[in-house]
Amino acid sequence: MSALLDFAAIGIGPLTLWMFGLMVMLLLTGMPLAFVTLLVALVFALLGYGTMAVPIITSRIYTFVESFVFVSVPMFVLMAALLDRSGIARDLFDAMKLIGGRLRGGVAVQTIFVAVVLAAMSGIIGGEIVLLGMIALPQMLRQGYDRKLAIGVVCAGGSLGTMVPPSIVLIIYGLTANVSIGDLFTAAFIPGFMLAMFYVIYILVLSYIRPSVAPPPDPVRMPTAEKVKLLKGLILPLLVVFFVLGSIYAGIASVTEASAVGVGGVLLSTVLRGEFTFAMLRDSAMQTLATVGMIVWIGIGATALVGVYNLMGGIRFISELMTGISENPTVIVLVMMAILFVLGAFLDWVGIALLTMPIFVPIIKTLGLDPVWFGVLFAMNMQVSFLSPPFGPAAFYLKSVAPPDISLGEIFRSLLPFIALQVLAVGLLIAFPWITGR
Repeated sequence: MSALLDFAAIGIGPLTLWMFGLMVMLLLTGMPLAFVTLLVALVFALLGYGTMAVPIITSRIYTFVESFVFVSVPMFVLMAALLDRSGIARDLFDAMKLIGGRLRGGVAVQTIFVAVVLAAMSGIIGGEIVLLGMIALPQMLRQGYDRKLAIGVVCAGGSLGTMVPPSIVLIIYGLTANVSIGDLFTAAFIPGFMLAMFYVIYILVLSYIRPSVAPPPDPVRMPTAEKVKLLKGLILPLLVVFFVLGSIYAGIASVTEASAVGVGGVLLSTVLRGEFTFAMLRDSAMQTLATVGMIVWIGIGATALVGVYNLMGGIRFISELMTGISENPTVIVLVMMAILFVLGAFLDWVGIALLTMPIFVPIIKTLGLDPVWFGVLFAMNMQVSFLSPPFGPAAFYLKSVAPPDISLGEIFRSLLPFIALQVLAVGLLIAFPWITGR
């Protein structure tokens, strides 16, 4: 026991710096975030408390992974993987010509609407951007859209899965903050569509102010038979959205049960369309295992790290530090948002949620603020992290399917107007919490 460090004598301030410094050093070596957090947690636990701290860590991890709601995560990931391999998204995109066909910039507008429907079907971001990058981006470039506008629309629209229920971000937040995921979905509904409408308004205003950025609408009227054919492409996706979200909002099914309904709906859709194969199911299942495995390992590492930091008195230290900044709760929330903005430029959203929310949410409750509203605010903030350089994942997802002459630098420059719209949405949610209905 004499070999143990005296954490009380060292002080929580220096220990926090040591812990953060060790994390940064290990991340710079290229080690995955999940293993970095787990290793740092184990090192500090053994140095300060010896082997008796290990059962405390394992009990926290078990509490995290045993949550029944967590079952919904692989279900929604599987839905996204199945959509990625079917033609549902392509037919949905074609059907949206009925909305954008008569507008300047109509293809960009219909891309946003398709993104909203895809987000409401699966809640996964990466797959949406890749799908839209393969379907919408070539069409916009071929029709003469400004490259920056086309790139920004695909990345920003594809990232709407963060906000539009059933968002995986909201599910992970609900698990971490111990708040109702159904309440989070209800509260995020209007803000999610508000952000989508910001994109649509920006596209239309820019297209009509600067006609060179988007081609004029097709003057030829679409035959009624063609419209009916296109409408058929909307039926199955909208039915899946209706049964998934409708069952949650009507109180018929829990989030976990609704996720299973969604998987069944997408599978049935692929069967009815004649696209189902066992190879598609196998590949989708393997992709789901890889994605969920990453989320679970990050969750295990972050849960262990937060548990050890709490044992050291760190959460109380951060809480006192935050509340000491100002007596105005809005100022404290703005500081939290600034921290999340910075972290979002370097870390994955899963790691950010699991590392910061166990610290931030108790402070929010202490200030008398609504943790459900804060969850929606967090999800909106994570929208920015998906687009912001240097590690915005949306840019890398699009780069994987974009034409070779489109560089990462051009993609990030194209995202700046959409990042500004996201920041505006964050500001509106802070200024007007009633937008969430809370």
